[in-house]
Amino acid sequence: MNTLANLPFLKMNGLGNEIIVLDLRGRSHIVTEREARAIGRFERARFEQLMVLHDPVSEGTDAFVRIYNADGSEAGACGNGTRCVAWAILRGTDRRQAVVETAAGVLACTRQDDTVFTVDMGAPRFAWEDIPLAHPVTETAALPLHREAEGLPALEKPFGVSMGNPHAIFFVSDAAAYDLAAIGPSLEHDPLFPERANISLAQVLDSEHLLLRVWERGAGETRACGSGACAAAVAAMARGLAGRRLEVQLPGGALTIEWRDDGHVLMTGPTELEWADSLPPALFQDAAA
Repeated sequence: MNTLANLPFLKMNGLGNEIIVLDLRGRSHIVTEREARAIGRFERARFEQLMVLHDPVSEGTDAFVRIYNADGSEAGACGNGTRCVAWAILRGTDRRQAVVETAAGVLACTRQDDTVFTVDMGAPRFAWEDIPLAHPVTETAALPLHREAEGLPALEKPFGVSMGNPHAIFFVSDAAAYDLAAIGPSLEHDPLFPERANISLAQVLDSEHLLLRVWERGAGETRACGSGACAAAVAAMARGLAGRRLEVQLPGGALTIEWRDDGHVLMTGPTELEWADSLPPALFQDAAA
C-alpha cells in the first residue's frame, strides 16, 4: 500500500488560496509529482498549493517544507501556505513563533492572534540570474516583455523580482479589465522565464493600497498569492509608487506587506482551517509507490 494512504491532512485557506497541509515528519517518503496530482483529484483535498512537512534539515527549524503546485510541480515559496503551516505547527501550544525551511530558505512565522500570522519572507532578489531569467537583462525593473490586449493598453515592461519564486508584475490602470486567463499562460511560459513565472496585474490605488490579480505558475488565476503580494508591493515601492508599508487587496482579501529597512519583507494575513480528513488509498493505485 502506498505510504500516503490513510494519512491525515488539513484543508486550509489563506484568503481563499486553497492549501493542503500534509505532515510527513518522522517518515522518509518524498511526494512525487504523480502523487501530488493524485491528491489534488480528491475533492476534499483539492489545492492550489500542497504543503508537505518533513523532518527539519537546519538546526532551530520546526520542519522542512516541500511545496507542490496543482500540476504537481514544485514551488520555492508560498506565503499563504506558510501561514497555514505555522498555524498547524503552533496549534495546541502557547508558542508564538514557528520557523520553517523551504527551497527558498528559512522563514520565521509569528502568531499575532489565533488565526493571523506574520511571515518574514526574506529579502527580494532583483538580479537577472536570481529571478531567474534565461539571459542577462540590464534592467529587471522593466523586463523586455510586451503583450497586446484588444481594446486595452498593451502590457509591457513588467517588474521582475524573486520572492523565492519568479514574479513579473505589470502595472496597469484597471486590473479588472484584462482577461488574465487568456494572457497568463503565454506569459508564464515565455522563453524569458526558464522556470516559468507568476504573472501579476497591479493597480496602485494610492500610496498605501494596491489592487492585485495573480496568474500563478502551475495553478492559474488564484484568489490570493502571498509571494505575489510581496513581489507586487516591493515593485510598487521600488518604483516610488508606494510607501514601505502597503495593503494589497486580492480577490480573496487583504494582506499587509512591509518592506523593512533591513531588506526583509514581512507579510501579515489570516488563516482558516476548513476541515481535517485522510487520504483514500484508492487515490494512489496509479501513482508511484
